[in-house]
Amino acid sequence: MTEILTPRLRLRRWEDDDLVPMAEIHADPEVMRWIGDGRPRNLEETADSIERWEEEWDEEGFGLFAVELLGSGELAGFAGLSVPHFLPEVLPAVEIGWRLGRPFWGQGYASEAAHASLEFALQDRGLDRVVSICRPQNRASENVMRKLGMTPCLDTVHPAHGHPLRMYEIDLTQYQG
Repeated sequence: MTEILTPRLRLRRWEDDDLVPMAEIHADPEVMRWIGDGRPRNLEETADSIERWEEEWDEEGFGLFAVELLGSGELAGFAGLSVPHFLPEVLPAVEIGWRLGRPFWGQGYASEAAHASLEFALQDRGLDRVVSICRPQNRASENVMRKLGMTPCLDTVHPAHGHPLRMYEIDLTQYQG
């Protein structure tokens, strides 16, 4: 079982007990406003998402980690790697992403988890390039991307929802560790 420890977080595979807290995160309109069509998700949709995330682990050898606070054991959300199938024009690519519940914003958890995921991608999985995609108005995510040393490389439009997207990238030669 793949697990990464950071000073404050445990990044691990998904467990049954993660469904309800992740569904609570997905039910928050403020968390979901920059994701897909911007609508909150329900328990069943969250269960389907977790199932897909676990399948990607089995198929690709990487995926989205559940992010747990070491101090309390609370599920803060996710961070990790996925293939951005929703944006065929950038394939083949591996995307680093994160989604945390609002109580966990503004404390550096997203940067900490994303940094650990980037190291996992480049060092453990041997990927030579990783991208990250967000809506340009999502300044918090863009800030995390910049902290990782990523640079903007493409502005495009979400094929299903029609809103602007910005892609950042980093490769192993740029990685500062």
